[in-house]
Amino acid sequence: MTRKQKNVLIRIIIAAVLMVALHFVPVAGLPRFALYLIPYLVIGWDILRKAVLGIAHGEIFDENFLMAVATVGAMLLGIYNECNGREGEFAEGVAVMLFYQIGELFQSVAVGKSRKNISALMDIRPDYANIEGEDGELEQIDPDDVAVGTVIVVQPGEKIPIDGVVTQGSSTLNTAALTGESTPREVETGSEVISGCVNLTGLLKIRTTKEFGESTVSKILDLVENSSMKKARAENFITKFAKYYTPAVCGGALLLAVVPSVVSLLAGHPAAWEVWIIRALTFLVISCPCALVISIPLSFFGGIGGASSCGILIKGSNYLETLARTKYVVFDKTGTLTKGVFQVTEIHADEKWRELPAVREEKDMENAAAAEKAKSLLLEYAAYAESYSKHPISRSLQEAYGQEIDRSRVTNVEEISGHGVTALVNGVKIAAGNARLMRKLGLPCETADAEGTIVYLAADGVYAGYILISDVVKEQSGAAIAALKALGVKQTIMLTGDSRNTAERVAAQLGLDQVKSELLPADKVEAVEALLEVKSAKEKLAFVGDGINDAPVLSRADIGVAMGALGSDAAIEAADIVLMDDDPMKLALAIQISGKCLRVVYENIVFALAIKAACLILGALGIANMWLAIFADVGVMVIAVLNAIRCLKVKTAFHIFGGK
Repeated sequence: MTRKQKNVLIRIIIAAVLMVALHFVPVAGLPRFALYLIPYLVIGWDILRKAVLGIAHGEIFDENFLMAVATVGAMLLGIYNECNGREGEFAEGVAVMLFYQIGELFQSVAVGKSRKNISALMDIRPDYANIEGEDGELEQIDPDDVAVGTVIVVQPGEKIPIDGVVTQGSSTLNTAALTGESTPREVETGSEVISGCVNLTGLLKIRTTKEFGESTVSKILDLVENSSMKKARAENFITKFAKYYTPAVCGGALLLAVVPSVVSLLAGHPAAWEVWIIRALTFLVISCPCALVISIPLSFFGGIGGASSCGILIKGSNYLETLARTKYVVFDKTGTLTKGVFQVTEIHADEKWRELPAVREEKDMENAAAAEKAKSLLLEYAAYAESYSKHPISRSLQEAYGQEIDRSRVTNVEEISGHGVTALVNGVKIAAGNARLMRKLGLPCETADAEGTIVYLAADGVYAGYILISDVVKEQSGAAIAALKALGVKQTIMLTGDSRNTAERVAAQLGLDQVKSELLPADKVEAVEALLEVKSAKEKLAFVGDGINDAPVLSRADIGVAMGALGSDAAIEAADIVLMDDDPMKLALAIQISGKCLRVVYENIVFALAIKAACLILGALGIANMWLAIFADVGVMVIAVLNAIRCLKVKTAFHIFGGK
C-alpha cells in the first residue's frame, strides 16, 4: 500500500472504533452530535473538501457532492430529531462516509495493483547504458545521452538499453517482457538486437542504430502509457451517462424531499418533512454512480494489461472493444502465416542464355560445365541485384550466393513496386522479379509450375532463367485459423503478391475461406475495401500483416494488426494492435481477451444499473434505509471492481485450440 492508502486505512480504523464506542456512551442532544462529529470529520473531511472545491470550480454533480449532501443532511436531520426528543441517526451518517471511504480504498488498491502488474510486465525501461572509457572502465550514463553509432556494453543480467547491432560477443536474450515468449533468443556478432531484452549469459558490445527516444522500448512504453487516451464506446457512454444522470438524481432527490410534504400539507395532513428528507438523502446515497465510473475503465485497463503480459500491445480500449466484434480476418502470407524464412531450392538457367558468350567462357566448354556456370552466374546476378533490399526473398538469395556482396559493383538500382528490381551489375543490365516484370520488359519467359516463389531473371534484355524459393508455413498457423473460427470469425482471407499455385497450396493447407494471389499493394487495398462493403456495420474487419509493406492496408482496415513486429518501427506506428512475436495464435488470444473484457464490462453495467434502480425505488418508497443505501453504493462498487480485476488474469488460449 502507498503512504496515502495507509493514511486512509488508519482514518477508517479510528473512525470505526470511535463510532462503535460512542454507541455505548449515554449522552443525548447536541453533546451527542458533537461526539459523533469527531469520527465523521476524521473519515470525511477530504470528501467534504473535494465537494466544496468542486462547487467552487463549477463541477458540482460528482460522487463527492452526493456523499457530502447526503451525510451532512443526515447529521442535520439528526440534530433536528435530538432537539425534538427523538434519537438522532448520527451513526448512519458516519457509517455512510465510513463505508464509502472503505470502497474508495478498495478501488485505489485494485487500480494500484493493476498498474503495478502492468509496470512489472512492461518493466523494460533501462536505467542506464554502459560506455567503455579509454582506461577500459565502464561508465553508466543516461540512455537519452547516447548518440547513434556509439558502442555500448551490456553485461549479463542487464537490459539492452537501445536498439543496435552486436559488434562483439554472443549471448542468449530473454525477450519475455516484449513477446510473452519464455524461450531465450540466441544472438552473436552481426545480430540485430532491440531494447528491453535482458542479456542472460555473455558480455555484448552493441553499436547503437537509434536514439533512445526512437528505440523499440520507448515506443512500446509510449503505447502502453497512452492507451487510456483512446476510450472505448462503453467508457464514453459512462462519461455521457454520468453527465446527465447525476443532476437528474439530485433533482429527483429534491423533489422527493419537497413535493410529498407539500402535497400532504395541501391535503390537510401533517407534512412529515423528516420522513421525506430521510428518503431523499437515502435516495442520494443510493444514486452515486461509483460502480460504473470506476469499474468500467478498470476493466479495459486490466484487459490491456493482461494482453501486454502475453506480448500483445493494444493501443487503446477502443481497439480492444472493436476486436471483440471482428468477423472478418484478412492475412498477409509471408511472415504472417508462413515463417518468411526462404531458401533457394532450384535454379533453372534458360538453354538459350547458356549458349551466350557471357556464360560459355570457352567455345569447347562442356554442356554440364556450362549449365553449372549459368546457374552460378544466375544466382550471382540475382543476389547482387537484390542486395539493397531487406525483403526475406532478397536475403535468401544472398545467403544462397554465400559470398560477400561488393556493392560497388551494383549501380542504378530501381525498385518497381509489385514487379521486382532492375540494376546494373558489373555493367550488365539485370532485371529480377516476377513474371509480370518479364512481361513488362517484353521478354517471353517459361511459366514454372512449382511450389514456391519464383524469381525470374533477365540479363541485358535476354531472358536468363528463374530461381525457385520456398517458404515454410508456421506450425501454429493452422491451429490459429481453427481458433479464430471457434471464436466466431466468419471468414478468413489471405491476400498475397505470391503466385497462384503457392497461394492456393498454403490456403488449402491452413483451411482458409478465401485466397487472392498475385496482388500489388494497391490491389490489396481494393480487396479489403470490397470486403468492407460486403460486411455489416456491426461486423469488423481485421488485417494482419508485417506493418511495413502492408501499411496502407493496415490503415484501411477497421483494425490493423502487426505480426512479428520486433524492431519494426513501421509496424508499431501503422497498426492498432501489435503482436510482439511471430505467433498467429496470439491473434486468437487477443480476441479471447477482448471478448472476456467486454463481457465483464456489460456484466458490471447491467448489475450496477439493476441494483441501483431497485434500491432507488425502495428508497423512494421508504422501504430501503440508509444501511441498504450503503450497500447499493459501496457494496455494488466493491463487487464491480472485483469483477473488473478478472480482466487482468489471462488464461492462454493455446492449449484450448491446440497451439503450443
